[in-house]
Amino acid sequence: MKAGLVQAAFRALPFGPLDRIVPGTALILAPHADDESLGCGGLIAACCAAGRPPVVAIVTDGAASHPHSHAWPAPRLRARRQAEARHAVSLLGLAPGRVVFLGLPDADAPHEGPAFDRAVATLAELAARHACGTVLAPWRHDPHCDHEAVWKMGVALRKMCDLSLLAYPVWGWLIAPDTELDQPPPHGMRLDIARHLPAKAEAIRAHESQYGGLIVDDPTGFHLPEKLLSVFDVPFEVFLDHE
Repeated sequence: MKAGLVQAAFRALPFGPLDRIVPGTALILAPHADDESLGCGGLIAACCAAGRPPVVAIVTDGAASHPHSHAWPAPRLRARRQAEARHAVSLLGLAPGRVVFLGLPDADAPHEGPAFDRAVATLAELAARHACGTVLAPWRHDPHCDHEAVWKMGVALRKMCDLSLLAYPVWGWLIAPDTELDQPPPHGMRLDIARHLPAKAEAIRAHESQYGGLIVDDPTGFHLPEKLLSVFDVPFEVFLDHE
């Protein structure tokens, strides 16, 4: 199925109530600090408003976004990205203590092996401690190695803990429309986040290190592209059933 048709199908999914999409407590797996706000910011705010705040696990340390910066070496950038994430989720109504940082290497999250197994075991303990019933992970076709790794963690966690698994697209929205994907017609629901859209936008902006204005001594450093940001300036979020 071509990516353009898949993306159009995302936008045409039926709306569903929060209780049906995420009954109980959700565990949101974010490959990097900012993915939680981009893909699930409205859902986080909605869950908090409903009195059942989710748990957010940020898998990588985010320290590879500006590898040539002298002013922001890895330890300083790592701390900054954690602070940004805590501030971002607080804008959505989530207590900073509900955010957990696994600290795996940015751009090198494991796809298998002992480090992968340890990460899944940590997530399983987190899910059990907070009685999570649903895990949310990036869409399997998101074209980023860390997103692919975290999707695999979500699949492993689902099997280990018998959780429901939903996927949320981030970079998958930017796949070229003519790209062929090993993807059947998607199933899932959209969540109406119109009332939470201003808070989501503010949370995304809280990730200042990823906007290109804070770290200015690495011209090769990462910055969130406007094309991606515009994708998430809409009053809904997409959550896909596990295939």
